[in-house]
Amino acid sequence: MSRHASKLFFLSLVFFLAACAPKKIAMPSYEGRAFSDVLAERRGISGIDAKLAILFERNGSEIRGDAALDISRSGDLSLRVYSLGFLAMELTSRDGRVKSDPPLDSGKKLILTEGLRDCLFWWDMKDYVFSEENGYYLLKSPDRELWIDKKTFLPSRQTMRFEDGKVLNIYYSEPANDDDIWYQSKIRIELSRYSVTLTIKKMTFKS
Repeated sequence: MSRHASKLFFLSLVFFLAACAPKKIAMPSYEGRAFSDVLAERRGISGIDAKLAILFERNGSEIRGDAALDISRSGDLSLRVYSLGFLAMELTSRDGRVKSDPPLDSGKKLILTEGLRDCLFWWDMKDYVFSEENGYYLLKSPDRELWIDKKTFLPSRQTMRFEDGKVLNIYYSEPANDDDIWYQSKIRIELSRYSVTLTIKKMTFKS
């Protein structure tokens, strides 16, 4: 290969690798803005539609699928999970009444109802004590703790405690944007021997 051809090949390779490299997401700047003001902007959201990949894990076993979720701030929801193109599970919750096909045990129901509602509507938290801790805003109530990144104003993790002693842990990562609203596109919810990982492909906010 000639010297000129080698140079052209090297430059082509550099451009190809640059095009294939993952692009950094430019997060908005919240410098100088009050935390309460940024949080208030989300309080007009009454519902969320989402298309997502879902992974159920229990005691080393895995079940994967794609899902369509319609959930309101009140906790009413419709969740359909598809596997290999077929409807594998359908769950609805209306006014606290939960129906599922096939039937689910209490652990899965808790994750897919209260867990989903509070992990997605994380800003809808009442009677909390506000503090700052190691680069995070910490919102703490008798039954919930929520850590929000001070730079991105997005949740990092959350803990929910229930009267029966159960503890639900939520971990957030991978910021994304739809309709100029930022959210975490990867969410892992853990409860005892269960875990559910959500990878959000598309999220639509309703007001």
